[in-house]
Amino acid sequence: MTLMRGKRNQEGWQRNHENRFILFLLLVGLKSRTTSLLPASDLVEGMLNNSDRPPVTRADGSVIRQGQPVIHFNEVDECSGLDALLISRVHQALGQPVETTLHDIRWGGEVQTDKGEEFVWVFEISGAAPPAHHGGWQNSESYRQPAMYFPAGGGTLKGIAKPGHIIWSRIYVMDGELNFDIGLGEVVELSQDEITRRSEGTTREWPMMNAVLSGVSRDQMMARHKSNHVQVVYAHSSDEAQQALNTRAALAQCLGIRTYICM
Repeated sequence: MTLMRGKRNQEGWQRNHENRFILFLLLVGLKSRTTSLLPASDLVEGMLNNSDRPPVTRADGSVIRQGQPVIHFNEVDECSGLDALLISRVHQALGQPVETTLHDIRWGGEVQTDKGEEFVWVFEISGAAPPAHHGGWQNSESYRQPAMYFPAGGGTLKGIAKPGHIIWSRIYVMDGELNFDIGLGEVVELSQDEITRRSEGTTREWPMMNAVLSGVSRDQMMARHKSNHVQVVYAHSSDEAQQALNTRAALAQCLGIRTYICM
């Protein structure tokens, strides 16, 4: 962020102030202390997280980042924001999907998939998943936020994550340094009965991803992972997911972040 110095008259300030800074990340600061005062912002967050979204304009009418997500994070999770920024840079360069979101790691269980019986995690976040993760706007819907969590209301952006190859990751602070865990996974398609059971077993108004993690067991994940948050992003294929993982791991190492490939 660059601070412009020097005097400006009022007209010049009004015309130029919004272009004075380069904004890489946007913090959405809605937390427990504010939810009783303000409606939840998850519907807007999900829209901003998507390449295909309503335009956001400057005062002069020009569109901000047309056709691109506006990278942001919430719950004061700066590590998630940094991870999302790395994803955006790497996936743009590789021609891979750029839409990303954090999810909460909720729970999971053994489920029969087309590959046999697998442990399938329930990833769910309070409404800010991008529609691209659901297969588009036509597979997304909005509900009023549950009053228990958000007394002032606000809308969710719900959908069930589409089948496909994903990269999961987490940046965290340990021993005073930034650390980075990254691995591969696959979102699997479940029966409607199982989807309903899982949705009703968490919060049915919120978006959900049913994921199998490659080479990482339930117990390994629970023992290793440093947060209930996990960052996820899609790739077009298994090989391209591996390439994106390798590239982001190399970038993190170049930035001085301790990097661990979990597979």
